[in-house]
Amino acid sequence: MERLAGRIILLWGWRRALVAFLAGAFAVLGQAPYDFFAACFVSFPILVLLLDGATGDASAGQIRRLRPAFVVGWWFGFGYFLAGLWWIGAALLVEAESFAWALPFAFVGVPLVLACFYGFATAVARLLWSSNIGRIAALAFGFAFAEWLRGFLFTGFPWNAVGYAAMPVPLLMQSVSVLGMDGMNALAVFVFALPALLANRQNLRLGIVLFAGIIIAHVGFGYYRLTKSAPDAVQSLDVRIVQPAVDLSEKWDKAVRDRIFSSLLEQSAKSPQPGHSRPKLIIWPETAVPFLFNERPDAFSALAEMLGDGQMLLAGIVREEAAVAGASEDRYYNSVAAINDRGEIVDAVDKVHLVPFGEYIPFADLFSRIGLEQIVAGPMNFATGNERHAISVPGGLKALPFICYEVIFSDLVAVDATSSELIVNVTNDAWFGNTPGPYQHFRQAQVRAVENGLPLLRAANTGISAVVDQRGRIVDALAIGAKGEIDVQLPVYRLEAVSAGQRRVNGLLTVLLFAAASLVVNVRQRLRAN
Repeated sequence: MERLAGRIILLWGWRRALVAFLAGAFAVLGQAPYDFFAACFVSFPILVLLLDGATGDASAGQIRRLRPAFVVGWWFGFGYFLAGLWWIGAALLVEAESFAWALPFAFVGVPLVLACFYGFATAVARLLWSSNIGRIAALAFGFAFAEWLRGFLFTGFPWNAVGYAAMPVPLLMQSVSVLGMDGMNALAVFVFALPALLANRQNLRLGIVLFAGIIIAHVGFGYYRLTKSAPDAVQSLDVRIVQPAVDLSEKWDKAVRDRIFSSLLEQSAKSPQPGHSRPKLIIWPETAVPFLFNERPDAFSALAEMLGDGQMLLAGIVREEAAVAGASEDRYYNSVAAINDRGEIVDAVDKVHLVPFGEYIPFADLFSRIGLEQIVAGPMNFATGNERHAISVPGGLKALPFICYEVIFSDLVAVDATSSELIVNVTNDAWFGNTPGPYQHFRQAQVRAVENGLPLLRAANTGISAVVDQRGRIVDALAIGAKGEIDVQLPVYRLEAVSAGQRRVNGLLTVLLFAAASLVVNVRQRLRAN
């Protein structure tokens, strides 16, 4: 072990970059759909050893001294994000004749940028580096800090945060309800990197104790929470989730949109599945309605005919807002509309967090000059919604809708979910086919249910549509590519959980604990050296 570790530490040039790249790519096996978290117990110790050898010129300035560590982290991140996000390019192949030219930018460009966060993480860690367990704490702090930044800088993209690798099943998800993603990211990196202590055996006993203690606490708390009796349900709600499996090549085709709409009506009006009552709430996926309602007022009559007394439909639509004084054109919103049994829109929530280049073009005037247009979401640019609010659904319950990848933002969901009984996520992951993307998206939505102690109702065009309970367990689901419906009687209650504010504090304290521990060890080593 020591000989192998020594060889890794002494790697230089392209060999060091290659090993870092491969270690990062291997770590992706810890994410959905693979859920092979053991891969991270290999990748992160290798990263520690590479950073042991990433020493800059002692006579150079601070930034230049940190450059080797940044480069190691960047290559690790490039491998991680390239292997974990390659499927983004699949969206460009749906209309390949128009967007295939952009494939290299999506395939390589996104990982190139995101890798800078992990380069920053290792540079920060190197500032607090030591020769023993302190460097493991430093790495945990650096990655937790970088993942926190990744959640909001440049609109934010916290996809595949390292902490998700420690939560492949509900048993291992429960800790997030106390520590949030910030705390889970820090603890995950710390535990994954601890095997690096086997190289020089410094603080090995302490490492074993901490490793065992964290694992036992993580698994034990999960077992306790899953086996604890659920509180009495306030009430139950009969729900139907429709997965229409619409081919994207037809979605906005005027020649077939009547057929698509009729199929949605037919799926929604089917008799309940055996053992279930008629649904009170029906949910359609993101932008499921294949036209603008103001162009097809007859659609409201069809919806009124389909919906029975007391039923409500939550449908993903494109909402048009006529141009007002001072505006040159109409505005379009990616929305969820609540439609009652008279075929009337009684409420709507617009998407607040849009996908750059997918739903809108940043600096649109500049990019239009070079012919760059919106890539995936539909035939128009979307405007940003003003605010999110809960929608009242049958039974007087409050359902909080999140459209597409809004659900991956932990703080965004936590802030808005405090006064709701249900989380609703509508999405259209058909752009990415049967790749890891839809599985990763679903996993992050699943964790949001655990964090907030609320059930999740998820409608996806081609999957994964699912009902997830308050502890993250899948009640029912439809596979990718399947066309069908989920009928479920959902017991509604809020599972006692740490408040969003306290969870944020707990996560911050965990991160700061690693920062303080690494700083103390670093200072002590410097004092001994002098």
